Amino acid sequence: MRQLIFFVLLASLTSVHAQHPALEQHLADYLAKLPSSVKVNYRVESLEGKRYASLRDDERVPSASIIKIPILVEIMEQVKAQRFELTDYYTLQNADKVGGAGTIFQEREGKAFTYEQLAHQMMVASDNTATNILIRKVGREAVNERMKTLGFPNLQLNRVMMDTAAVAKGIENYVNADEINRLLSLIYQRKVATPALCDLMVAFLLDNHDTSTLPSLIPRQVGIAHKTGTLTYIRGDAGIIFTKKPFVISVFVRGTDLNRAETIIAEIGKIAYEALK
Repeated sequence: MRQLIFFVLLASLTSVHAQHPALEQHLADYLAKLPSSVKVNYRVESLEGKRYASLRDDERVPSASIIKIPILVEIMEQVKAQRFELTDYYTLQNADKVGGAGTIFQEREGKAFTYEQLAHQMMVASDNTATNILIRKVGREAVNERMKTLGFPNLQLNRVMMDTAAVAKGIENYVNADEINRLLSLIYQRKVATPALCDLMVAFLLDNHDTSTLPSLIPRQVGIAHKTGTLTYIRGDAGIIFTKKPFVISVFVRGTDLNRAETIIAEIGKIAYEALK
């Protein structure tokens, strides 16, 4: 009976304004088989904003490294405004170095990186040292103001990476599936910064080294411009899948171990790909 109630509630949550009923139903059937402790947020839509399927897509969730997409957009907007150039150099300081993802923290103090190199490492390797350097360069509040201006108030950068003191106080970075999808669509449509800088952002996203989620069950020849995120309590992925008619998808999973969360994201991605290819 509890499973039946869950399925009915799930169907009601996902049926409003469905634009692809078969995909919606397939995803509902898949999610109904998961343990009740697992919580999934997702949205699948066209790059023009036609919603194919979604579940809790307006719920704010911890972003993990997916917040690096809004940071990247603000970097490119400031480059457009000529506040600095991607070819400008930054000299690494020991005080910049933080652990977690990436390898720049292993480099010697005094090594110079261009801002383009730092931005590339932030996206393809989720490098936390590069990210924090870039946050200081453009300003945390500038990122948030940019997102509000673009219509994305739930994409919030509230702390730098690996800030354990902030985490202990409950300070988090946030996204939701709806708004991160729409931001990715703007990048694809070349509607932020400049067309050339949007193309560079897509190139960075296509070069993502983490293939354990959305790309893992989709044929290798299919391009996926995406950014993953990982915390001990959430695994997420958001990106553009380049089928004949590309679409955008984001998935966030909580309430299970990270390996299982990766499998769930991959399986949702495969279901969406098979329906929309």
